Amino acid sequence: MKTKVILLEDVPSLGSAGDLLEVARGYARNYLIPKNLAVEATEKNLKLVTTKKKIKEARQKKERVRADSLAEKINSTALVFHLQVGEKDKVFGSITSMDIQKALKEKGIEVERKRIHLAEPIKTIGMHTVPVKLHPEVTAELKVEIAKEERE
Repeated sequence: MKTKVILLEDVPSLGSAGDLLEVARGYARNYLIPKNLAVEATEKNLKLVTTKKKIKEARQKKERVRADSLAEKINSTALVFHLQVGEKDKVFGSITSMDIQKALKEKGIEVERKRIHLAEPIKTIGMHTVPVKLHPEVTAELKVEIAKEERE
């Protein structure tokens, strides 16, 4: 026997949240429903899931708009760091994602450090482009310049 259920969460190899599926009655009754992964496909539950889906889509759209505006700010921002340099332009120290986050914060741009995708700390003089992933569909390009520290 089969029964219709609506998934409340993503279930690997079965479907995504909000999907209407037909599964074995025992699977639904003994696994999906007790673990709050699905509910029975009644008319009331279908309306509830539809409403939740609309709210989720609206929230995602709002987050996307916020990410786009933040990406514009980041794309138009350039950071300059001054590091001590030795012989043959050997840099002492490096610039990490934490340094970049702090510099952005000083410019009024709040970004989580884990969103700054720096493969390894910057240890060379010159202009570098650092990707900042703000949203699954939005990645900003931050320009970071490493310059020689002027000695007196």
